[in-house]
Amino acid sequence: MITLKEIAQICDVSISTVSNILNGKPNVSEETRQRVLEVVNQTGYKPNYFAQGIRKQKTKIIGIIVEDLNLFSTTPIVGAIMAYCEELDYRTILINMRLYDKWQDTWYNDEQKFNSVLQPSIKELLSIKVDGIVYVAGHCRVINCFPDDFKIPGIVVYGISNSPKFTSVVIDDKKGGYDITKYLISMGHRKIGVIAGTPDNLHTMRRILGYQKALFEEEILYNPDFVRYGDWMRPSGYREAESLIKEGVSAIFCMNDLMAVGLYDYLYEKGIQVGEDISVVGYDNKEISECIRPGLTTNEIQLEKIGQEAAKIMIKMLEEDYVASKSQEIIKIPCRLIIRESVKKNQ
Repeated sequence: MITLKEIAQICDVSISTVSNILNGKPNVSEETRQRVLEVVNQTGYKPNYFAQGIRKQKTKIIGIIVEDLNLFSTTPIVGAIMAYCEELDYRTILINMRLYDKWQDTWYNDEQKFNSVLQPSIKELLSIKVDGIVYVAGHCRVINCFPDDFKIPGIVVYGISNSPKFTSVVIDDKKGGYDITKYLISMGHRKIGVIAGTPDNLHTMRRILGYQKALFEEEILYNPDFVRYGDWMRPSGYREAESLIKEGVSAIFCMNDLMAVGLYDYLYEKGIQVGEDISVVGYDNKEISECIRPGLTTNEIQLEKIGQEAAKIMIKMLEEDYVASKSQEIIKIPCRLIIRESVKKNQ
C-alpha cells in the first residue's frame, strides 16, 4: 500500500504539505493541492488511521459490544450509532458476543458465563486503542460491564450501568405504560386488563408502574386480577387471554406485539372481534402490528433515536475530554403511540 512519503516524492513536495492537503488545511497553492489530490486518487491511497491514532493518542474509533445482534432491538440501535459516528468522521468496530445464541436466557445471573465473553471483547477493543466503548444490551437490566477505574468513556445502551460513572440510555418504559393506558382511558375504557412480560423484568415493572399511575390519576381502582404475566412469546398471549375475558375487561394492554398476536389468536377462535367487542393495544411497533387485522394500536420503541443519542453522548465526551460522572445519568427516550384500528371508543 502506498505511503504518505511516496505520495510526497511523486508530487515533489514535503510530507507535511501532503498531510495538510488531506486534512483540509489552508496555506497551500491550488495548483499543488490539485496535483496531490490527483495522485491520491490515481494511487488509491488510504490513510493509516491506526498509526495516526498511536501518534495522536486518539484513533477516532469507537467500539460497540452487543449481547446479540439477532435481537429485534439491537440492529436498529447499532445502525443508528454507526450512522451518527460516520457523519462525524468516527469509525466503529462491532463485536457480537452472541450470548442469547449461545445460552438463551440462562446467562443473565451467571457472571462466569457473562465475563468469559465480555472480558475478551473489551480487551480486544482496548488493544486496538478505541477511544470509547458503547455496550448494547439485549433487554433492560442493571449490568456490570465497565469497572469504576475504566480509562476510556463507556456508555450502556438499552440497559442500566450498575456504576454511576457511566451514562445509560434506555426506553422510558414508565411513560410508555402511562401513555398507552391514558389513551385507552380517553377512549372510555375503565376496566383495562394487562398481559405483561415476565414479572422480574425491568420493562415489565416500569410499564406496570406507568399503567398504575394512569389509573390513579383517573381515580380508577387498580385491580391485580386484571394483570396477567406472560413470557413475551405469542403462546403466552393466547394462554392469558381467557382469564382476562372472564374478568369482563373492555380493553387489554399487551406489553409486546407478539403477545398481542397470541391474544388475537384466542379472540378469533372464540368469535370475539378486536376493535368492536374488545379493544387491544400492543408495544414495540414490530412489522407484524400493521400486518394483522385490524391493525394493532401500539407503542413504538424509538430504537434509532436511542442509538443516535448514545452516539451523540459518546462523541461529546470524546470531543470535550472525558470526565467520569459523579452521579448516575440515565437518559430516557420516550416511545411513540401509533394509533390503528384495534381500539374502539367504549360507550
